[in-house]
This record gives sequence, C-alpha cells and structure tokens, in this order.
Amino acid sequence: MVNKSFVVCVMLAGIVFAQQAMAMEIYKNDDFKVKAGFWGQAWYQTVSDGRDTDSDGEQDSTIYDTLIRRAYFYAGLDFRESVSAFIHVAGDRIDQDYMHDRPSLGLGSNLVVRDAWINFNIWQKMVRLQVGRMYVPLTRNYGTTSTKSLLTLDLDWAQGGIRGGIFYPSKVGRDDGVCLWGNIFEDRLQYRFMIAEGIGNDDVNPGDHPRFAGRLSWAFMQPETNWFNAGTYLGKKNVLTVGVGMDFQSDLDYGNPNRSYDYAAYTMDIHYDQALGAGMGAVTAEAAYTHVNNGPNSINYTHFTKGDNADMVSLKAGYLLPWRPMNFGFQPVFHYEYIDGEDGDGTNIVGGGVNWFFYGQANKLSFDITTVQQGDETYGSRPVQDHLICTLQLALGF
Repeated sequence: MVNKSFVVCVMLAGIVFAQQAMAMEIYKNDDFKVKAGFWGQAWYQTVSDGRDTDSDGEQDSTIYDTLIRRAYFYAGLDFRESVSAFIHVAGDRIDQDYMHDRPSLGLGSNLVVRDAWINFNIWQKMVRLQVGRMYVPLTRNYGTTSTKSLLTLDLDWAQGGIRGGIFYPSKVGRDDGVCLWGNIFEDRLQYRFMIAEGIGNDDVNPGDHPRFAGRLSWAFMQPETNWFNAGTYLGKKNVLTVGVGMDFQSDLDYGNPNRSYDYAAYTMDIHYDQALGAGMGAVTAEAAYTHVNNGPNSINYTHFTKGDNADMVSLKAGYLLPWRPMNFGFQPVFHYEYIDGEDGDGTNIVGGGVNWFFYGQANKLSFDITTVQQGDETYGSRPVQDHLICTLQLALGF
C-alpha cells in the first residue's frame, strides 16, 4: 500500500530539483544512456452536487478532498539509436474520497507498473516496433499527449480527467500489445498501428478476440516525432497537426448471453500551437470529435453506461501571457466537453482556470473551476447530477 506522506515528501523534494533537468542522468557512454526521475501532482479539490434544498428537500453535499492525483517514478534507457526502453511505476488518485480502490491498476492505494515497453528502431525512425504496455493510439488527448504537459488541469472527462472515466478498454489508459509506428514524408505524417489485448476477461471476451487500434496525424507546421507529445508547447514550437484514429474489438459479451457487441470508436482532432512573436505571448487550441459504438465502460456523472453509443466533442484553448515576472509563465485556459448519450440526455462539462509555470510544462501551480451540467438530473442507485468542482494543483518533477 502507498504511504501518501512518502509521496508528498518526494514531491517537496522536487522543489529543490525543479530548476534542473526533468530527468537525472544515471549513466552515459558513447553507446548507452540511462536516466530516471519522479513527477507528481497533489490536489486539493471540492466537489459539490449542487442539490437545491427548495426543490427536493435535501441538503447540498460537498466533498473536501486532498489527494495525490498522480505519482510517477520513471526510468529510460537508450542504446545507440537502435533500442530504447521506458518504464513508469505509478499510482493515481491516491487517497481520493469515494474512490473505488483498484490497487492492481494503481488506482487509490498502490503503485504499479503503468508503462513498460521496449522500442526497436528498425529503419531510420520511420519504422519502429514497440512492445509492452503503452498508450492506445486513438485520441491525441490520451493517446499521444504526456500528462506531464497538459494544457488544461487534466485529461478530458470521458478519458478519466478530473472525476470522469475512460470510455475505451484500458489499463488506466494503456494496453498490452505491439505497436508499429514512425514518421514518414519528411516527418510530416506519423502513423501508429497497434494489436493489443483490450478486454481480456474470458467472461466478457469468450472468443479471445484481439483489439485493433490505429492513428494517423499530419503536421502542417513543425513535425511531432516523439512517442509523447505536449499538450502545450509554451511558445517554443509552432504546431498545426490534424489527426484521425480508430479502435475496435469484436464479439464482446456485456452480460447479455443472447447478444455479442462489437466495440468501436472513431475520432478526429486538430491541435494548434503558435508563438505570436516578441512580447506577444503564445496561443494553444485543440478540438476533437469522437463517436463510440457499444462502449465497454460507464462514465462517471453522465448518462453514458456500458454498451451505449455516444458522440463526444472536446474544445480547449489557452494563452501564455507575455508578462513573465521572474521568468514565471501565466497561462489562462478554457475547456469544454459535450457527451451526447443515446438517450438524448447530454452532459456539458465547462471549465477554466490558470497555470502558473515554474519551469517548463511539468512544474506548475494550477487552479481550475469545472461545472458538470446535465440535460436531465437523476437520483437513485446511479445518480447523475449537476456538479461544481474546484481544484488546486501542485505539479512537480525532476
């Protein structure tokens, strides 16, 4: 079990190292390099369900929650330009109130291996083979973007952000499999094609069908060639990238023995990052649309349940102010998400806040206010209600 005090101490130690490189180099020679580091997020969060005592006679319910949102211990290895490896030992939502504890996935009370893969550079970084546990190549938001460099406080609601849930099969956003990927056409086109386990439970996947996922992205400005991209480049890179993705797993049993379900998701997105010039700051904007057939998971605080179809829209924007006192950066941000379930009772998630950067994307203090607005509030065994969520975040790493 995770000792939260230990993680807090590690995060405080990160203050000392925050002005250093984001990973400590442990060993290096002409052929071989090893690095390691830590990064984490501490949250103080209030969650109010906003019940009106005049209409239903119930008192408003508010949670005051202190938690470790993420704690990542990581190490990387590079051998020449031929082979690389990466591992995250991580925990999420440590000590979060009303969290369904799943220590085997590192949710709630434990640290587990979150990412672990070996990458073989087969041909000039145009053909690379990656084997292990890794991001699923579907969306940009949780398919290529590092959580260390998000534009907004957290991921999209429908991909596990703030208090939401992940709509696709995953081991906290990852899966075990093989991915062929690389950049071609002068690095403009990045492709990722993955064969993975997906839902491996024999009761849900009795035919042991594999999962297929893929993503293509085209860079109109500066290319993005790494496995992890940034959610905001803070004016250091000009990016205009359009992406499409798909995800599919057939013949899943969601508890109905007389019917099998083919899960599928399709998405398209666009990301824009631009430095506006000397004394003008920088802008970041992103938009995404996703359609889901027979989703395998329910999404918290929405009407979306297992087996449903849905359309989802996500919008984000941020502006890095040119004012840089003591070289600190300030970035107001806005985010909007709409989840339209098949019953017509959609959910709007609207929020905004500010990032205060100490050193790069990963070291920052953030504040966010998010409202969850239901087309139709319900109560009972699975209540779906309006919510107001306020979050103060400290993120540190080295």
